Amino acid sequence: MKLWLLKSEPNDFSLEDLKNSPEQTECWDGVRNYQARNLMRDEMKLGDRALFYHSNINPSVVGTVTVVRESYPDHTSWDAGGNHFDPKSTPENPRWFMVDVKFESEFPRPIPLAELRTLLGLEDMLLLRKGQRLSVQPVTPQEFQTILDHAAQG
Repeated sequence: MKLWLLKSEPNDFSLEDLKNSPEQTECWDGVRNYQARNLMRDEMKLGDRALFYHSNINPSVVGTVTVVRESYPDHTSWDAGGNHFDPKSTPENPRWFMVDVKFESEFPRPIPLAELRTLLGLEDMLLLRKGQRLSVQPVTPQEFQTILDHAAQG
């Protein structure tokens, strides 16, 4: 099992939105960065877990999700009227992929980015590196557990 961090702008899709989805499950669509796409397409597997990160407004880790469906073509790239449209992606030759995630847990309180920077064991975490903007990032078991332990303390 691999561990991940998934970023989403809460005004577009929040942990609360996932909780309120049918079966608390949704597709993780709209990823339009090749490196992030490759991680989802090639490395994310059924049962992998991820930290759910709200970006932009009050950036913070807010909970966890589980991958419940492995990579498949992101059909939102074919919708000419949608926000994620890519004219170079087709059903016959998809350029973008997505996975399905299921709500796992919500932290008692969000853990802000500034607070994450103070936690021992997260010094090398990709999220905390300057210029790191990937919306899909691998997380080490130690980093994942450090954040879970910190969240449990309230």
